[in-house]
Amino acid sequence: MQLTETGTPKISTIIVQQSDEGKRLDVYLSRQLALSRSHVQRLVNSNLILINKEYARVSKRVKAGDILSVTVPAQEKGSIIPEDIPLNIVYEDDDIIALNKPRGMVVHPAPGNKTGTLVNALLAYSKELSAIGGEDRPGIVHRLDKDTSGIILVAKNDTAHKTLAGDFKRNRIKKAYIAIVFGVPKKKKDRINLPVGRHPINRKKVAVLKEGLGRTALTYYETLEQYKEYSLLKVRPITGRTHQIRVHLKHIGHPIIGDKIYGSRHAKSFNMAGQALHAFSLAFSHPTTGKTMYIEAPIPKDMSSVVMELRDGGNNHVK
Repeated sequence: MQLTETGTPKISTIIVQQSDEGKRLDVYLSRQLALSRSHVQRLVNSNLILINKEYARVSKRVKAGDILSVTVPAQEKGSIIPEDIPLNIVYEDDDIIALNKPRGMVVHPAPGNKTGTLVNALLAYSKELSAIGGEDRPGIVHRLDKDTSGIILVAKNDTAHKTLAGDFKRNRIKKAYIAIVFGVPKKKKDRINLPVGRHPINRKKVAVLKEGLGRTALTYYETLEQYKEYSLLKVRPITGRTHQIRVHLKHIGHPIIGDKIYGSRHAKSFNMAGQALHAFSLAFSHPTTGKTMYIEAPIPKDMSSVVMELRDGGNNHVK
């Protein structure tokens, strides 16, 4: 890929390789340029993407030898309001920020959530954020659900963003979560290798689908503690599909407590304001130095309180 900067907009020229033939344009470019699919679609609708010097369509399937020209305008400023919201910064240097996102915080603005998001807080905290994700996602390399707490990485420049996005795509970043679930798994350690995709009826949900209908999804879990009706798990998602952990655990009969979408009516909520799922740690190579990084954040107080309640209950607590 040849990248040429013309003033502040960025123009990318890409020649499609044989291995990528047949991919949808928006899917292909989102991976090539580390942009969100919605960002690519906005560029297409603004006639900023050409295929062989002709305006492109979002659903176009690329062919080997196609020459793509992509113009990414300079990031507009002022449409998202910076807000002085406290951030729990775990690590920061010239390239990245690692922070512990609280449960209940949306990552980036969207309809119905224009303020109070992580992006609003980041814009007030730092003027150095990557622009690759578009005006509404400065610095955002990956996401966590609103009601999932834990470690999230933010890129302070485009080079770091591209490197981290590529590592997430290739599953080179090791993620570990802590979850409190309903029930006790039969196996202390196991893997869940089941494809997931949009629910065939409720398009706002994700479901385990038949082979060939969903995207490959692989999750490992280990039981850290078990009680009479609940368990504390360490979960490692190898792939990064939407709602993957929540859907996989629900499918094997152990939904996360407090999960309002995939939870069980038999499980107590323990008065939690969201699912008991915490992104505990990330292990990755630094995007500039290549140094091995390991960053973690302890589980939030409400989750630790639930664990203490379960332990104090004397419900066959086994480590």
